[in-house]
Amino acid sequence: MEKKIIVASHGQMASGILSSLKIIYGESDQVEALDCYVEKNFDLSQKIAALMNKYANYELIVITDIFGGSVNNEFLTYLKRKNFYLVAGLNLPLLIELVSGLNTSEPTEEWVRKTLHASKKNIQFCNDLLERSVKEETF
Repeated sequence: MEKKIIVASHGQMASGILSSLKIIYGESDQVEALDCYVEKNFDLSQKIAALMNKYANYELIVITDIFGGSVNNEFLTYLKRKNFYLVAGLNLPLLIELVSGLNTSEPTEEWVRKTLHASKKNIQFCNDLLERSVKEETF
């Protein structure tokens, strides 16, 4: 079954991160952005329902910007759908890892969990690097 990733956000974060992905990773027709609330009279339920229908025969991985936000909450209503995986906390390292592993033969749920775990290491307080460097130099 073919896999598709949807990145969805409030405002234009989704298309912005997709633009960054293209610069770093290259083009991927397996990733699509959903920018929410940027159009007048935007109907979140309708837009998401259309996406869910469009990709009904795909393994669908959705990454939203904020857990508990309206975009995430609307996708939560589809959690019981077969072959649907929802992640909150959209960031570029996570997206790169997911896209680069789309063709894995590993079961999707397991692969998404491993990718999430690994991508958390990319969130760092860089000031700690200086402190570690100073400590290493003193020994």
